[in-house]
Amino acid sequence: MLQNTASQLDPLHSLYDFVVAGGPVMWPLGLCSVIALTYIFERSLNLSKAKLGARALGEQILDTVKTTGAGRALELCSTQRSALARVFSAGLKRAGASLAEVEKAVEDAGSREVKRLNANLRPLSVVITIAPLLGLLGTVWGMVVAFVQIAAADGLGKPEQLADGISQALITTVAGLVIAIPTQAAYYWFKGRIDRWARETEELFDRLADQLRGQGAAHAHS
Repeated sequence: MLQNTASQLDPLHSLYDFVVAGGPVMWPLGLCSVIALTYIFERSLNLSKAKLGARALGEQILDTVKTTGAGRALELCSTQRSALARVFSAGLKRAGASLAEVEKAVEDAGSREVKRLNANLRPLSVVITIAPLLGLLGTVWGMVVAFVQIAAADGLGKPEQLADGISQALITTVAGLVIAIPTQAAYYWFKGRIDRWARETEELFDRLADQLRGQGAAHAHS
């Protein structure tokens, strides 16, 4: 019995053999893995510091507002292609308006950027949900295959006849978890980057608002 089982498991020495042994459910699981890898790569590029806007850029914008005014700071933002620069541009364009208008413009721009940054995380959340379910489906399917084979053999006298169905069930379960676990880790890592960016942007804007408030008070007295 052990020799027969070993002979059935021995061919699983390559990824292709592993996929084939898992049965038809492995193909949608493979599609899930491709989708997950594609969007993890895409988010890694588009959630980099260069795309989000490093804190150093925010400090540079604040220094420019303090030393040369909002106009030069707006010019600096226009040369940058980052989410932080776009948010600050929305406020600096209204530097001469009331502080409430500036805050509303920045809040709206920040909300748009956060939605845009979160948009391509949805496919990852779908994979996180579907992959384990597909693995469970493969498990149930494999057990059905196993018991159909036993029924066809007219009895339980040869447990090695269960090997194919049980191995298929275990392979799909493992595949579903192997796809879902790193995808979920990547999802939470990307969410953390977006949340940190939002907090830093809010903190930097609070300082910008203080500077604009101070400059407005200086102009009023002069």
